[in-house]
Amino acid sequence: MLLSFTLSRLVELLGGERHGDDVLVTGVSSLEKAGAGEIAFLANPRLRAQLKTSAAVAFIVRPTESASLSCPHIVTRDPQLYFAQVAQLLHPRPAALAGIHSRAVVDSQAKVAASAQIGPGVVIEAGAIVGERTIIKANAYIGEQVEIGNDCLIHPNASVHPGALIGDRVILHSNSVIAGDGFGNAWAADHWEKIPQLGRVLIGNDVEIGSCTTVDRGALNDTIIGNGARIDNLIQVAHNVEIGEHTAMAACVGIAGSTKIGARCQIGGAVMISGHLEICDGVTVMGGTLVAKTIREAGVYSGSYPMQTYDDWRHNAAHLRHLDELARRIKQLEKEIAVLKLPVE
Repeated sequence: MLLSFTLSRLVELLGGERHGDDVLVTGVSSLEKAGAGEIAFLANPRLRAQLKTSAAVAFIVRPTESASLSCPHIVTRDPQLYFAQVAQLLHPRPAALAGIHSRAVVDSQAKVAASAQIGPGVVIEAGAIVGERTIIKANAYIGEQVEIGNDCLIHPNASVHPGALIGDRVILHSNSVIAGDGFGNAWAADHWEKIPQLGRVLIGNDVEIGSCTTVDRGALNDTIIGNGARIDNLIQVAHNVEIGEHTAMAACVGIAGSTKIGARCQIGGAVMISGHLEICDGVTVMGGTLVAKTIREAGVYSGSYPMQTYDDWRHNAAHLRHLDELARRIKQLEKEIAVLKLPVE
């Protein structure tokens, strides 16, 4: 069913101030691609010129942009957030179609809410609990004693292994693996001995986990993901890691075991985080950074080396190999200058 809202109705539901005609909005789009019936937003002032050329039926803008607009628009402090809320209204998640598909395999000792939707090929093992209105799509696997809350969405081929407890309104995307064994091994002179992973994975409410992401169960203690966390695709969350509430991380992040990440952190793509560290609340780590020590103060951190031509990189790398030698020479020169009692410039 195609949903639509007038600007006045959007303001009634979401707040903001309406200016201009009370047009009907049937979709969302970018300033560049918007067409008839679609609303767009301006968050970056550098794109202001596109307001004049965009075919959007209406715009979402900050107060500073309103005076120069004669076309229909909504004024709000955060256009991007408002746009996201409009998009949710126009494209709500489909409601669960209650029932268990005839080709699903559900153990007789599992408890599946009558309002839940279980798709074809789904396997639900003994002792598992599936909450009200939760949707589990085709070929997903739910292991023994797993608990899944209400209003969750489990996409095709996701795997939730024994030892996972999942809250309400959680989204797991395709091929994600929750509560697989952590990487625990002990060296025994000439071979590795596997260390059984006995902890759990605890996932709070309103968490979203992307495709092909793995969240390992703890070795002894639990792996914990706090309420509202956002974890993108292709991310490794190792055993005993703790991720605080409303922390978000982009694709290809790797987090080694027993590291604790605080609340409301933002971790850029391809960040590598070593094990047994602590990152406090409110930290932003720029993409490609290696985090090899604990971070105790909120702020923005970056350790990525700026891109340059290959020739420049090769020449700089040659100098880097001699940094330790250069540091020793400088220290020796400082000592000699001190002996001569000459001023150091």
